[in-house]
Amino acid sequence: MPSLGSWFRGSSAVASSKTSLKNHSPIPSPAGSSVALNGQPKTPTLSPAQQEAADMEAAMAAVGLIMNDDIEGAEALLKLREHASTFHQLGLGVSTFMKSILGFEKDIMAEAASRLAESETRSWNSMKKVQKEAEKTPNPDEDGTWISSKIYPPGSEFALVYSEAQLMSAVVGVMHESLTEAIKGFYKLRKAYITLDGIMTSEKQYLDSLKGGLAASAPTPISIPAQPQRRMSDDMMPGSFDLTEFDDLEDIPERSEKISGQDEVVDLSNNTPGTQTPRGTGVPLPKSATDADTTVLSEKLGDLSLSTAPNPAPEPQPLSNIDHLNKFGADRTHFTSSVDIFVHSGASMCFGFLLLLLSMVPPAFSKLLYVIGFKGDRERGIRMLWQSTKYANLNGAMAGLILLKYYNAFFILADIMPGEADVQEFSKTKSESPDGDVEIVGFPEKECSALLGEMRARYPDSRLWKMEEANMLANSKRLHESIELLKSNDDSKMRQIQALNSFELSMNALYVMDWPVMKENFLKCVELNNWSHALYYYMVASAELERYRDVFHRLAALPLDQEQERGVLETEAKKYKASAEGYFRKVPSVAGKKRFMARQLPFEVFVCRKLTKWEDRAKALGLDLADAIGVSPATEMIYLWNGVKRMPDPLLEKAVGHLAWERCTAAKEKVEKFVEEKDEVAVLSLVQSSLLRQLGKITEARALVEPILGMDKTIFKGPTRDDYCQAAANYEMAALAWSEVCNLEAWPSSSPSSRPPSAPSSVGGEAKAASVKSKRDVVDAFRRQKTDETQLYLTKVSSWEAFVLDARFGMRVQAGVDTVKWLKEKKGWA
Repeated sequence: MPSLGSWFRGSSAVASSKTSLKNHSPIPSPAGSSVALNGQPKTPTLSPAQQEAADMEAAMAAVGLIMNDDIEGAEALLKLREHASTFHQLGLGVSTFMKSILGFEKDIMAEAASRLAESETRSWNSMKKVQKEAEKTPNPDEDGTWISSKIYPPGSEFALVYSEAQLMSAVVGVMHESLTEAIKGFYKLRKAYITLDGIMTSEKQYLDSLKGGLAASAPTPISIPAQPQRRMSDDMMPGSFDLTEFDDLEDIPERSEKISGQDEVVDLSNNTPGTQTPRGTGVPLPKSATDADTTVLSEKLGDLSLSTAPNPAPEPQPLSNIDHLNKFGADRTHFTSSVDIFVHSGASMCFGFLLLLLSMVPPAFSKLLYVIGFKGDRERGIRMLWQSTKYANLNGAMAGLILLKYYNAFFILADIMPGEADVQEFSKTKSESPDGDVEIVGFPEKECSALLGEMRARYPDSRLWKMEEANMLANSKRLHESIELLKSNDDSKMRQIQALNSFELSMNALYVMDWPVMKENFLKCVELNNWSHALYYYMVASAELERYRDVFHRLAALPLDQEQERGVLETEAKKYKASAEGYFRKVPSVAGKKRFMARQLPFEVFVCRKLTKWEDRAKALGLDLADAIGVSPATEMIYLWNGVKRMPDPLLEKAVGHLAWERCTAAKEKVEKFVEEKDEVAVLSLVQSSLLRQLGKITEARALVEPILGMDKTIFKGPTRDDYCQAAANYEMAALAWSEVCNLEAWPSSSPSSRPPSAPSSVGGEAKAASVKSKRDVVDAFRRQKTDETQLYLTKVSSWEAFVLDARFGMRVQAGVDTVKWLKEKKGWA
């Protein structure tokens, strides 16, 4: 195995996960010990700084095995030094964190929270120890070199560990079923944000001194500017809370928690025992974290304040002190020591993730930004993540994973993204950018392919990166290739990755309408993962329903004299019908077992409402459950997951056919009753419109959506109604308008090429140039009108009243809002 230091210099790949534990490089023993931990002869005595660097590199190398699907090997190495090394303690937190976010399992999330809390405490104590030692020792040692870093103040590496632990702990808290834990998680995001701010300030000061040709001075200690009306004790960690900061959380049950290595008792109860009352509302809040908690969530978040001042909190603003780093990028040659590389790559990864995460908060949850005190910046966050990927260590790998997940998952969910022509026009070229970076807008396919290739080479045994490759194939509309790759990728040693692989395979099978593969792999998800069995069974039932419909119509078209073949088809029809009904009826029995921020999962609420609607219809019309279903549930799910973006034209055409009322298995007069339900018709129109939009049939798509906008809102209200239709219709109108903004064929027919006209070379050249300019003005006027139209409809959706799937549509809306803002700024239309 290569030396541990090579992890930070990017010179070699990680060892195969199949390597036995005895073949891993020995981990340095603590300074001054007589025998190494692995039983080998005593290693030379190391200085504290050397021991710290050795611990850091050993821990990072061990955690790197997780990226190669060897989480057991990673934990075995980390546990050898967990009690002596802060970095190994963090590594154990990372390992359980990865398992928790990959599997969403409650017991693993609890274990992750516990380990990360220990890491917070350990890193705080380590930081304070280093700071005290630094006060006693001059910065240069006897050789004239710096003890740890000439860029960052003493203890910054442990401050980074502290913020990383807080960031992971916050994510776990937000995923937790408890609303209280979720809100604590949002406050941890704020604390991590402030700590990272201090680190980045030191880095900026150093880089600015190099830019100005000044001699680098000793880094100033990490500190947070004093804030009005806020107490901060001398020994508080940057990003820690003063007790008064929790004054506005009187509605959260009383608790005592250990923060920053100190016993910090936070009394959040009010004076009335047994109840918690939100400030100024007078409405008692039950103690238990049930759905009752969430009925006042928006009011509570509206009252949360980051200051004790009586005035409302100002609009959250992104950080300004990292403009230099994000505008020009940081040259890798400035970061040479293990500590500098660890801190720079880690801070870039964490800060980038945080900025990107906050930028994706849907409008429905925008008040959460006030809990944190800052708002995200998608472009800046992406730049910082790309910066971190320059380093061949765990931080770079995590940054790469975040970027690929963003582009392959969230990015593909959005419809309103920068058009290719605009990206080419406004993005910086390498020759125009001082550091060769390209402005990150749209989908950087080449960069993502190169990043994925590097990760595949660095972690050859990992099924995680292979899954991302399959996702990239799917996003390129090469679904069948993606499916074949995922089929060969189901042998990971990590059960959580197996579950994710099965889920991705199931969804791609849905998009190609391969019902047997879809059923098989969603049933695997039930075995491997407990996130949402209700959704999994609903998907299985939807696949079986389509098989029933296929056989039903084949049987109806078969001549009566072909008795043998009819008998086979009748048997198959009964089998698929019974299977579909059986799985559909399993859905309510397993729903509600998993919660998010004390709420039932939105898709579980959605599918349960569907089941109730169909059961009521079956009873009213005297039908079996399978025959009482109207619009294809599978095709509706393609729409809700935005699978239409992955489907080539033949599959889109096939999906349109699956929406025909003739696909129903009930008698014609019964189907006519389905059509009388306006929300059912609205669902069909929405799904069909999205398919036609992807096919480029904008006029036909718009004709389907416009009638929904004028419907009475009460049509969509009720416990069994599809309440998302009108909000989704407004979003579809925005997406249709945006498709005309980006599609050159939709522009006025006289539009010239997007390239600027060449200089006139004849007497008539000026007149010709003027004509070209006039035509460009016509095109710009058209595009600006359609951009304004897009923004108008997005604004309507963002302010829409709550509905079951508002968060899912909210992410699409937020991506659209950011894109419209980007184009208007570039075009000067703001």
